Amino acid sequence: MEYRNLGRTGLKVSEICLGTMTFGLYTDQAEADRMLGLSIDSGLNFIDTANAYIGGKSETILGNILGARRDNLVLATKFFNPMGSGPNDSGWSRSHLTKALEDSLQRLKTDFIDIYYIHHIDIQTPIEEALRALNDLVRQGKIRYLACSNFEAWRLMNALWISNHHDWSRIECYQPQYSLLVRDIEDELIPLCLYKGVGVVVWAPLAGGFLTGKYKPGGERNLEGTRSSDGWCFPEPYYAKNSDEILSELLETSEYLGKSPAQVALRWVIEQPGITSAIVGARNCEQLRDNLLANTWKFDFDSKEKLTAVSEPRVRYPKSMEIAMFDRRQDAVDMPSLNKNEDS
Repeated sequence: MEYRNLGRTGLKVSEICLGTMTFGLYTDQAEADRMLGLSIDSGLNFIDTANAYIGGKSETILGNILGARRDNLVLATKFFNPMGSGPNDSGWSRSHLTKALEDSLQRLKTDFIDIYYIHHIDIQTPIEEALRALNDLVRQGKIRYLACSNFEAWRLMNALWISNHHDWSRIECYQPQYSLLVRDIEDELIPLCLYKGVGVVVWAPLAGGFLTGKYKPGGERNLEGTRSSDGWCFPEPYYAKNSDEILSELLETSEYLGKSPAQVALRWVIEQPGITSAIVGARNCEQLRDNLLANTWKFDFDSKEKLTAVSEPRVRYPKSMEIAMFDRRQDAVDMPSLNKNEDS
C-alpha cells in the first residue's frame, strides 16, 4: 500500500480509504469486522464515516469493532446533516457541531477524531462561527485536522483565508466527488488544493457502482441486488453525457489489462494529480478484496491516456479562453528586437 501526506501536513494516509456508508444497512457488524481486518491486512490505515450514515449506525458499528486497532488508524467522520427533529439539529452552528462531535466520539468510542469534515455548506450560518468553534475543538485535543466536503472553490478559498487571518486551524483536506464520469473538480478545485497544499480524498470513484462492471453501455440502470434497485442509485445527473462511451472504454481497458473494471476505474483516480486517497465502499469482503487490489499495480501510459481522453470534460470559460496562454507567452519571447541583439 502506498501512503501519501495529507496535503501539506505530516499525516500519512493510505491511497485507498475504507468507506463505511454500508455499515448498518447492507453490512452487519460481523461482516464489517471482517472487512476492517481485511483492510488493515492490506496495509490500509484510513477509515471514513459520517454521523448521519444510517442515522448513526455506521459510527456505532465502527466504534464496536475498532478496539485496540484504533491507535494505528486515521479515523475521519463528518457533521452537518440532521441528527434530530429540532431546529438546531443540523448545520454548522457552534451549538450543533459541538454536540455532533461529542455524539460521534461516544458512538466511535474514541477520545478524538483525526479528520473532521464539514459535510455540506450552510447558507444560514457564517463560516467564521464554524471555523472558530472547530479551532476551539482542535485546541481541546478533540480534533486533529479540519476538513470539508462539497464546497465550491470560492468557499474553500474563503475558509482558508479566514483561518489564516485569525491564526486558526485551517482546512487541510477536501472531499469531493470524482471519477471517470465526474471530473468537474479539475477546473478549479484541484488547482486550488495543489496551490494551497490541501489534501484531496475523493468519494464515489466508482460512480456509485456504475464503473464496477455490473452495468453495460446502453443497458439497464437498475439491477436487482445492487444499490440502484434499492433507490440508492448512482448520481447519474452529475455524469458526463458520454458515460456509455466511457464505460465501453473502461471495459475494453480492463479486459486488456486483465484487471476488474472496478480496479481500473479506481486506479485511474488514484493516479490523477492532486489526489491523496480514494474512498471505496463495499457490502462485503468479496467486493472489498477486489477494490483493494487496485493498490497492487500501476497503469501503462497508453491505457491510462485512452481513459483520460475519452472522459475529458468540455473546457469551460474562462479556462477555455486562457488555456493557450503558455504558448502565447513563449512566442512573445521570440521578438525581432531580441534577434537583432543576437545579430550584433
